[in-house]
Amino acid sequence: MTERTPVSGGAVLSWMPVAAMAVVAVADLSAGPGVGFLPLVSLGPAFSGLVGGWRRTALIGVVALLLCVGLGMYDGLFEERRGFTAVVSVAGVTGVGVAAAVMRSRREAELASVRSIAEVAQRVLLRPVPRTAGPLQAAVSYTSAVAEARIGGDLYEVVASPHGIRVIVGDVQGKGLAAVETAAVVLGAFREAAHDEPDLVGLGERLERSVARELEGEKFVTAVLAEIGSDHGVVFLNYGHPAPMVVRRDGTADFPQPLAYALPLGLGAHGGEGPKPYRVDFAPGEQLLLYTDGVTETRDESGCFYPLGDRAHLLKEPDADRALEAVREDLVRHAAGPLHDDAAMLLLRYHGHGEGKSVPIA
Repeated sequence: MTERTPVSGGAVLSWMPVAAMAVVAVADLSAGPGVGFLPLVSLGPAFSGLVGGWRRTALIGVVALLLCVGLGMYDGLFEERRGFTAVVSVAGVTGVGVAAAVMRSRREAELASVRSIAEVAQRVLLRPVPRTAGPLQAAVSYTSAVAEARIGGDLYEVVASPHGIRVIVGDVQGKGLAAVETAAVVLGAFREAAHDEPDLVGLGERLERSVARELEGEKFVTAVLAEIGSDHGVVFLNYGHPAPMVVRRDGTADFPQPLAYALPLGLGAHGGEGPKPYRVDFAPGEQLLLYTDGVTETRDESGCFYPLGDRAHLLKEPDADRALEAVREDLVRHAAGPLHDDAAMLLLRYHGHGEGKSVPIA
C-alpha cells in the first residue's frame, strides 16, 4: 500500500487564487451573464495579495484581467457598462493586492531581522552550556512562552571554576524585555563571581548584592545554585526556587528540599535569613535535573500539574540531549497547547557508576 503524502497548508493557500478564478469562470459559464458572477474574478488577485509575493500577485492580476475580458466578451457585457465595471474592479483589486503583498514582504523582512537579533541576544545571554564539564555531561532545553521569542526570563549557566563545577538555574519575575535585562544582570554577576568566591554561600551573597543594587527592590529572581566537587556530592543553595530532581541509578527520583526556605534574590533587604547550603550525594551513573516552575506548574486540560517525578523514566535515553527533548515534548503534550510560562531545564549526568544518599550540611 502506497502512503499518501499530506498536502501542506501553504500549498493549499498557494493554489487558492487560481481555484477561486476557476470556480468563478465555471459558475459564470454555467449561469450565464444575467447572474453577475464576472466581478468575482477579482477574488484571484485578492487572495494572492494575502499569501503571495507582489510579482505573483501582479501575474495573477494579469490572468484575472484576461479572464475577465474573455468572459465579458463571451457574455456580451461590453455592449453595456457591466463589462467595463468588472474590468475596473479586477484592476483595482489587483493594485491593492500588489500593495498589500509589498507591505507584507517588508514586515516579514523586519520580523526576520528581529528574529536574527533575538538569536544573537540568546547566544550572548544564554550561551550554550559546555557539553562536558569535568565528570559531568550537560544538556539544556529552553521553551519561551512568548510567541516567536527565543529568550525570556528564565536563565541557566554552567561554570567550571577552581572550586568545582558551579551551576545556576533561575526564574526572573515577569516577562518580556525587562525580564531579559534582569536575567542578564544575574548571569553576568554569576559568571564573574563563580570563579572568585571560594564557597557557595559567598557566591550567593555576591549575587544578592548585585541583584539588589541593579533592581532596587522592583523585581526578584528565584534561583538554585549548585556546586559539584570531587567528593561525589552536590551542594545546593536555594533562593525560593523549585527543588531540583535527582534521578538515582535505579530510576527513582528524589526532590531534596532546602533545610529552610529563603527569599528570592533581590529581596534580601526585606529581612530574613539567607539560604542555608545543603548537600546531596551525587554519584557516578546518576542524573541531576534543575528546572524552572514553568515545567512543574504546567497544567493539562483538567488543571493537573505536570508530574515531573513520574516522568523520570524519560531520562533513560543514552543521549542527554534526546532525553531532555523527550521530557520537553512530553511537557508540551501535557499542556495540550502553548506553554503559559517560560520553561527551562538543565540536565547534568555524572559519568560512571555509583550510589549516593542525601546528607544535609550543618
